[in-house]
Amino acid sequence: MTDSLPNAHVRAEVLVQALPHMQRYDQQIVVIKYGGHAMGDRDAAENFAEDIVLLEQSGVKPIVVHGGGPQIGRMLDKLGIQSAFAGGLRITDEATVEVVEMVLAGSINKQIVGWIGAEGGRAVGLSGKDGMMVRARKAARTVLDPASQTEREVDLGLVGEPDAVDRSVLDAVLKAELIPVLAPIAAGADGQTYNVNADTFAGAIAGAMGAKRLLLLTDVPGVLDKNKNLLPELTVEQCRELIADGTITAGMIPKIETCIYAIERGVEAVVILDGKVPHAVLLELFTDYGAGTLIRR
Repeated sequence: MTDSLPNAHVRAEVLVQALPHMQRYDQQIVVIKYGGHAMGDRDAAENFAEDIVLLEQSGVKPIVVHGGGPQIGRMLDKLGIQSAFAGGLRITDEATVEVVEMVLAGSINKQIVGWIGAEGGRAVGLSGKDGMMVRARKAARTVLDPASQTEREVDLGLVGEPDAVDRSVLDAVLKAELIPVLAPIAAGADGQTYNVNADTFAGAIAGAMGAKRLLLLTDVPGVLDKNKNLLPELTVEQCRELIADGTITAGMIPKIETCIYAIERGVEAVVILDGKVPHAVLLELFTDYGAGTLIRR
């Protein structure tokens, strides 16, 4: 009995320290983007599911948006379908978008729903096509031509950007005390299926739902400077400067653009953090030890 008492005191102290944070996020919507690279192994997935269930049981309203880039890449390789990237986004033709939808809205989405269910939560898997939750338009992207050092537009194929978000489906799911798990697939006005970058999708959802926080879980500690040191906090203006001077490049650019988009639509702050750190979501929201890079207006 005496051996367990100090441990009990430690646990009680942790709860006391977490209480103000829990009160801050009580009944608030938090959107968590769970990246394909951050999914890692089974232990990491279970930790993530535990975090999401604890958030919901403590009064937070979590919405999970997931990616699946590595899983899509493996399936395309298995099927012998070539894939290319431009501006940090996957160029998507008709054959590729079928695979993307199959992997994202199918296997990955239901796997995450299953993980949450195994930890005692009740989740429902959806995509942006369900209830026309997210309407998409064809994405436009320019890249720097290294030869001429000029910007040129690239055709990304069936890559989409959120054009409008109808929050009624998510409101109904949250009212039923279910945890929405969203695959970033959306349809255009003509019914065409689009592959939407998961960060961009999460930002649109966070903005439309008036989220308190948007967390972007990835496979890096956060935004790094040119010496590979973590930048713990940035303003929107500083983010734009880091893109302009080449510090922020490739796949981090859509993440930062998402942060700016979400903040401009009323999200209080966005955090880019390493999803491979055990219980990264709880550390960020319920402790004084913030993880990753916090971006605010």
